[in-house]
Amino acid sequence: MAKLLLTPENQIQRLNTILNRVEALQALSISQLSTPPNPKSWNVLEVLEHLTIAYSSYQTKIENALLEVADSPNGAWQYQPRAWQRLVIKGQKPKGNKRPFKLKTLKKFEPLLSPTLTKDEAQAVFKRFQTAHGMFKQQVLASRNKRMKHKRFSSAIGPIVTFYLPEAFEFLICHAERHMIQIEGILAA
Repeated sequence: MAKLLLTPENQIQRLNTILNRVEALQALSISQLSTPPNPKSWNVLEVLEHLTIAYSSYQTKIENALLEVADSPNGAWQYQPRAWQRLVIKGQKPKGNKRPFKLKTLKKFEPLLSPTLTKDEAQAVFKRFQTAHGMFKQQVLASRNKRMKHKRFSSAIGPIVTFYLPEAFEFLICHAERHMIQIEGILAA
């Protein structure tokens, strides 16, 4: 199995791609943003709200870890995820323009938006996403010269999966990339 090497530069570049894509989505009509491809699917705004909820479950854990890890004299980190964490990350990571398989969303991560959103309410969804993921990007930037193996924390699904900072960053980015593919499918339907 090929080694997965994580770097903050790669993660920031991918986050920028996600942020730019979401910014471009704001030009779409409220109908395009709020119409799901079928009654059992999410619409674009629900996907964005889900991503905000998912990141929010990690925000404080990442902030606390950044406060606790020491500076590194060696410059920006490179990190190879541990075996179990690599498996969890690869389960989220898209394969080209396809999601590897559909995953059931836990209730606590489900978006609870009104089925009839106004343009202002849609803009509030975008604002929450941009604020949360802008903060996420700042956290990745802040981690660049830190020692990555000094603080672990539980994932949002519990202690069965623990992450060091680079693993958590990669999991969240792969999760967002996966949902960007979902958004493209919604818009193509």
